[in-house]
Amino acid sequence: MDDKTYTRLIDCAAGRIPADLVLKNTKIIHVYTRDIVPGNVAIIDGHIAGIGDNYAGRIETDLEGKYLSPGFIEGHIHIESSMLTPQQFAAAVIPHGTTTVICDPHEIANVSGIPGIHFMLDQNSPLEIYAMAPSCVPATHMETNGANLSAAAIEEILSHPRVIGLAEMMNFPGIVEALPEVLQKTLLAINSNRLLDGHAPGLTGKGLQAYVAAGISSDHECTELSEAMEKIRAGMAIFIREGSTAHNLEELLPILRSEAARHCLLVTDDRHADDLVEHGHLDHILRRAVSMGADPITAIQMVTLNVAKHFGLTKNGAIIPGAKANLVVLEDLCSFTVSNVFIAGKERASEGSIHTKIPEISLKEVSPEIQSSVKIIPETLDLTLPATEGKIRVIGCTEGQLVTEHLLLEPKIKNGLLVSDPERDILKIAVIERHQGSQQIGIGFVQGLGIKNGAIASTVAHDSHNLVVVGSSDKAMMLAIKEISALQGGLVVSGDSKIHASLPLPVAGLMSTESADVVCHSLHRLHRKLGKIETCVKNPFMLLSFLALPVIPRLKITDKGLVDVEKFELVSIQEQKKE
Repeated sequence: MDDKTYTRLIDCAAGRIPADLVLKNTKIIHVYTRDIVPGNVAIIDGHIAGIGDNYAGRIETDLEGKYLSPGFIEGHIHIESSMLTPQQFAAAVIPHGTTTVICDPHEIANVSGIPGIHFMLDQNSPLEIYAMAPSCVPATHMETNGANLSAAAIEEILSHPRVIGLAEMMNFPGIVEALPEVLQKTLLAINSNRLLDGHAPGLTGKGLQAYVAAGISSDHECTELSEAMEKIRAGMAIFIREGSTAHNLEELLPILRSEAARHCLLVTDDRHADDLVEHGHLDHILRRAVSMGADPITAIQMVTLNVAKHFGLTKNGAIIPGAKANLVVLEDLCSFTVSNVFIAGKERASEGSIHTKIPEISLKEVSPEIQSSVKIIPETLDLTLPATEGKIRVIGCTEGQLVTEHLLLEPKIKNGLLVSDPERDILKIAVIERHQGSQQIGIGFVQGLGIKNGAIASTVAHDSHNLVVVGSSDKAMMLAIKEISALQGGLVVSGDSKIHASLPLPVAGLMSTESADVVCHSLHRLHRKLGKIETCVKNPFMLLSFLALPVIPRLKITDKGLVDVEKFELVSIQEQKKE
């Protein structure tokens, strides 16, 4: 803030000059005192000057007794998982009251490294986007990704003015074991007074104590109340997830009724485009929490003040003099229907619609290293597997669960090859390296997707985002691979002889340049066409995206092959007698 703006703010607060805007006749939600007081709010140069009845403004708007809340702040999200560019994501969430986002650009960093992070941060929109520097790129040594963020690279990322800390430290064993290469990254954040976010599912006892002693400040992986409370007692902030993938709010709801709530945030982690369009963003979590019996002011604190305090955003999160005028007008504190949204004192949305058209980005504006990320030559691929004696390892998956089973089943053999067996729901799955053009491929089998006649494929495959494909036949799988390669990333539903539907994601193989409405429509079409391949799963793409994630038990697959996550090692497809 320059001298002139600073002086104007004080003069306006003191009543010596008029405000740019006064919001009158509103019920102000005071998150510091947990009460609601009728009043007016004066705004000048994008900041709140004062709260009171005697302010005059060049523009005065009567809010007719509606509630006025601080703008909602998303404390942890991977924007890429919405399949939208930052601009289109902003257009989708601002009408739902979100004014600020702290993102972890971990997904695009695994594809494009530092240029990908800059792509996420340097897009122009009214939404305030901050980021945490991705800490684990690549996530493991058992997969191939598109970049390697060393300690030196993280130091460069931390120098960006809107990078405020180190993102979720998934390698919690490395922290607990005090591995030098891991601690080198955390020390960079600590020595620059930056925050360190955590990711430590199930970590308790002395391991948890070591993790917190290392400076890790938060965790968003709690699925049980006892785990969350132990971590809060250790001084951690708990991010309670209620997104498109993970739903932890119901289990952790007792926290919202306790004093511990002031140490907690409500976050989405992942929020897909169709959920944004049909259900909303943080307003959806607020509705869910209150419908389960949570106090509405407590819930609002967990998407405003608590987030701002945790991340050190001192000008955000409350309706107080000097704060940014990021404000949300609400019809009530039950449905959380958003009437108006102000960011930096300007009205950006009303009645569910964005006001200022956010500039779209065309593919011509996306650098080649981010746009052309699928370096696969389908004609060189071989999906066959020679038959082996005995049982084979099969990934057992269940809809709604990220943890898989490590099954041992008799395979179907045809012409000396291991093949898909749709009748027993044992389907071939392949992960193909797409970043470096190596054509490396890991092949295995999966049970639980129930595809009878076709294949699905995707370049959204956490964390390395290689191309993953599963199907009832090699022919259908190859057709899907060719389509994804031609699209330069996306989601595909394929039959043996034709493509039933596809959603192009040409930006790093993760995002579309289209609006949330268009992406939502394409997702619905994909899901309708799933009937053509007779899958038994409502959203097989969700399951597919996590089958290549070798940090969640038990059996997963990467471009390097099958991974026994519990042993944290690559294993052969054939059952070993002495293992």
